[in-house]
Amino acid sequence: MELGSRRRGRPKGFAGLAPPVTIQALDRALDLLCVLAPSEGMTLSEIATELDQSVATMSRVLATLERRGFVEMSAATQTWHIGVEAFRLGSAFLRRTNVVERSRPVMRALMMETGETSNLGIERSGQILFVSQVETYESIRAFFPPGTLSPMHASGIGKALLSSYDDDRLNRLLRQMPLQPFTEKTLSSLPDLQAELRRTRERGYSFDDEERTVGMRCVATVIRDVNGEAVAGISVSGPTQRMSDAFIPKIGELIQKGAIEISRNLGAHGGLF
Repeated sequence: MELGSRRRGRPKGFAGLAPPVTIQALDRALDLLCVLAPSEGMTLSEIATELDQSVATMSRVLATLERRGFVEMSAATQTWHIGVEAFRLGSAFLRRTNVVERSRPVMRALMMETGETSNLGIERSGQILFVSQVETYESIRAFFPPGTLSPMHASGIGKALLSSYDDDRLNRLLRQMPLQPFTEKTLSSLPDLQAELRRTRERGYSFDDEERTVGMRCVATVIRDVNGEAVAGISVSGPTQRMSDAFIPKIGELIQKGAIEISRNLGAHGGLF
C-alpha cells in the first residue's frame, strides 16, 4: 500500500463518488451555532422553536457545546450565547490573510480623520462578510460587527467590489443576486445597479445613500493584492446628517488614499482604480 501518495484531507477513493451521508448530530450542532451567533442571546425554548427540534434534543446539544466552550449560558437571564471557543476557531479564518492586519492602521486613521466608523469586508458567496471594524466615538454610529453579512447591491463595499469585477464574474453574480429592496433608495433594478457601478468606476469609490438603512450613508473602495485583484473593500459609514453631500467627495478622497496604502503593503502596483 502506498500511503505516501494518498491525497490529504480526503479518504482514498473519494474522488468521483457520491457525497457522503452527513452526520445528523453534527448538523444540529452547527445549525444551533448559526442561529445563536447573530442573536443577543436565546433561551432553550427559543432555540428549539427556531430549529424545529425538541427541547430535550437541543438541551443535549447545548450541554455538549458548553462542555467544549462553544456556547455559554447567562445564569441571570437563562439565555445562551456564543462561547469563547467559537470565537477562537472563527478567528483562524482571519489568519489566512494579512489584509486585516495591514488594514487596521489605515482604518484607525480614517476613523480619526472623518469621525466615522471604518469597515473592512470581503465577498463570500455573493454577499459581503464584514471582517473588521474601527468604531467612531460618536454615540450614533454605523455598526457592522465582524461576521455580519450584507447583500452586495445595497452595500458600499459590495458595490465597490462589483464595480471591479470582470464581465464574466460580474454577470454570474448578478444572475444569482436577488435585488431585494430595503429602502426607497435601494437599487433594486438591474439597469439602475449597472448604471451605479459605472459611476463607481468613474469616480473610484462607491456611495451607499441610505440604500440598506434609512439615515445611514457609506463610501467605499477596493483593496487589491499583488496580482491586482480586488480582495477586499474598505468603507467609512455614518449618519446622513454628518455625512453630508459636501463631505462625501472628501471621504472618497481619503478612502482612496487609504486603500492605495493598504494595496501597496499587500504588494499591489500599477493602476489601482
